[in-house]
Amino acid sequence: MRHLMLWAALSVAGIAGGCWNNTPAADDEIPEEVAEENLLYGIPIDNYRLEQNEIVSGETMGGILGRYGVSAVTVDRLDRAARDIFPLGGIRAGNPYTAFIHEDSLNAPHLDYLVYERNTTDYVVFALHSPDSVSITLGEKPVTLQRRKKHATIDSSLWGAIMREEMPYALASELEEIYQWSIDFFGIQKGDSFTVVYDERLIDTTVVGIGRVWGAKFTHAGKDYYAIPFRQNEHIQYWDQNGGSLRKQLLKAPLKYSRISSRFSNARLHPIYKVYRAHHGVDYAAPKGTPVRAVADGVVIFKGWGGGGGNTLKIKHPGNLMTGYLHLSRFAKGIAQGTRVVQGQLIGYVGSTGASTGPHLDFRLWRNGKPIDPLKAPSEPAEPIAEKNRAAFEYVRDRIMAELNGDIADSLRITQLDSIRIGE
Repeated sequence: MRHLMLWAALSVAGIAGGCWNNTPAADDEIPEEVAEENLLYGIPIDNYRLEQNEIVSGETMGGILGRYGVSAVTVDRLDRAARDIFPLGGIRAGNPYTAFIHEDSLNAPHLDYLVYERNTTDYVVFALHSPDSVSITLGEKPVTLQRRKKHATIDSSLWGAIMREEMPYALASELEEIYQWSIDFFGIQKGDSFTVVYDERLIDTTVVGIGRVWGAKFTHAGKDYYAIPFRQNEHIQYWDQNGGSLRKQLLKAPLKYSRISSRFSNARLHPIYKVYRAHHGVDYAAPKGTPVRAVADGVVIFKGWGGGGGNTLKIKHPGNLMTGYLHLSRFAKGIAQGTRVVQGQLIGYVGSTGASTGPHLDFRLWRNGKPIDPLKAPSEPAEPIAEKNRAAFEYVRDRIMAELNGDIADSLRITQLDSIRIGE
């Protein structure tokens, strides 16, 4: 600003002397670029002293503000203004906050802003413009995406491999979600492996999650299962290399994070009655309260006490199929006889009701009224790639598979799925 004022003064002087020249001398050139401001949470920080800390147990926002000299009247005004945006009582111990402090001409400190981080990406700015003027705004840290390709061989479990290779934990859930119709994750074997291409979400250099999974190859029992993302009917789904949907009529299992404790049998020694009798189901041992989900679309035809089966649900599905969920601790809200459910919908929680020695889910499957082994039940795929989409799908598939199986040029990578153009 001082330089601009000097140039204006010289121009006026030139007019007064009768020699106007609109080209400045070399040593008076105006800088082409103005230096960018240093921002933190969108606030210029050059004129502030910053103090960063964490909320401690039992601490209140009023107490924090009071330590910085904010009056009780102003805190009350801020509390009323924040109620519909982020109530002051919503702060949590362990979360960080930053105070922006300026000093007046008498070197007295004043708090202008206090920024509270709700989580790794979201924050709240409490602005103290004056004792009578306050404002609250929500913000989000800028997130960048970094494309990653990772490979791992399984020793014991998918989660174990993810942890060993220091991949984001969210990848395990994503892969289970993608392959839930194709791979029995309770039956994966040592030596199985997977390769996955995905976007890693970063704030500065800190990983804060993952974005889209751009493709995966899971090798299970010597067979490769590809997952190729493609948009059809306005929805992005995952498909195998032949264009068959990975989504099937039945989920592989009605719950996650458990183990099989007993399999389908015509002569199993009952753990309570100590006699050999048929066990026409699969027992999944899991902690009490583990969510149980419907394996297919259908209608609830029984909800209630099933004798030795305890709290029981039975659901009728298309194709003359029926599933049973036994020993539940309780039913999900809204589930009643006659309720229509969709595949993956929460229907109940693992328990140990009825004749049971510990928390588990006894899952059963019938076709035409005859019990069948859920682990061996064939499942029809959902709608395949439409013929009109075949060329576009193959364009995406070939590039995703090339990336999974080797290195390809950046220009050949699939980075969006909304407007695929063939022949480029």
